Amino acid sequence: MKPISTEDLDHVFVKTNELWATLGGKRIFITGGSGFVGRWLIETALYAQRRLNVFLSVDTITRDPEQFRRNAAHLVGNPALKIHAGDLEALGQIEGPYDYVVHAAADTHVSPERADDILASSLTGTRAALDFARRVKATDFLFTSSGAAYGRQPVDMFGLAEGYQGGPDTTNPSSAYGEGKRLAELMCASCFAQSGLRTKIARLFAFIGPHLALDRQYAAGNFIRDALRGETVRIGGDGTDRRSYLYAADMAIWLWTILFQGAPCRLYNVGSGQEISILDLAQAIAKFSGNGNPVSIAQASVPGRLPARYIPDIARTQTELQLQEWVPLTESIKRTIVWFQDQISSNA
Repeated sequence: MKPISTEDLDHVFVKTNELWATLGGKRIFITGGSGFVGRWLIETALYAQRRLNVFLSVDTITRDPEQFRRNAAHLVGNPALKIHAGDLEALGQIEGPYDYVVHAAADTHVSPERADDILASSLTGTRAALDFARRVKATDFLFTSSGAAYGRQPVDMFGLAEGYQGGPDTTNPSSAYGEGKRLAELMCASCFAQSGLRTKIARLFAFIGPHLALDRQYAAGNFIRDALRGETVRIGGDGTDRRSYLYAADMAIWLWTILFQGAPCRLYNVGSGQEISILDLAQAIAKFSGNGNPVSIAQASVPGRLPARYIPDIARTQTELQLQEWVPLTESIKRTIVWFQDQISSNA
């Protein structure tokens, strides 16, 4: 796959260069390096290493190293990157030391039929990552949790704040992903209390940008897939529900800042506070694809029904860590579509 654009890499570097300037000689380990979050963290860390010309190593683990190398050919041969083969259980075979561990691996194939597997993988994976971090004497650990840990957002609540005490419905198997993240957060807090490993928790919401999966249960990815195929952009519901989308480059800035400067065991929302309806999102993606795609809505809206929301309150992240949404949604959509169009052209 094509690399992230220099424009985006520069953006991340400019906003985080003071953080990287103190990391000469440090070692970072990232789980989930093949995923959306992991790829952005690996590429931005290696770019900072090149720009600053300091020794900084980035290691990751993947079940299929050869596929990783094919999808990230531009990273192959970089002496600062080491790829380990195996699943999270294989962490026990990897020797340290490492200074920082980022646990970004997650099973996102969510379905009620897989509830037991999803819950178990969240807990066993987080336990393996925490045990690894302590064994290799890491000082800081970043856990990428999810806004799903809040449970369903009340329809009259504009944004989910970190102090909200709601939670997933434990009688609904579809809650396995969010409940798994909540329990994994508790494991992080327990680890900090017992060992002093500085565990940082980022609750991730929705994103848009290069490397976004187009074949999962993500509305933005599905709309982009339809648009680039020249097909009708299909909305499964009535289009009135509200979401928000943080650009991936801003996401990377936020996550690096939380890892290096966040307070241990303090929740930080990572997402956009600017809401958009699903219909408006679909129409914007159809417009910027340049293919003249029509947009279809599967269901008629119900009069009087308040739209469902999945929007974070980001006041804590903004005020305590001085982070912003630098790339507006319109620009985010344009950059994402251009990246995927270039991807298609290069593979033609």
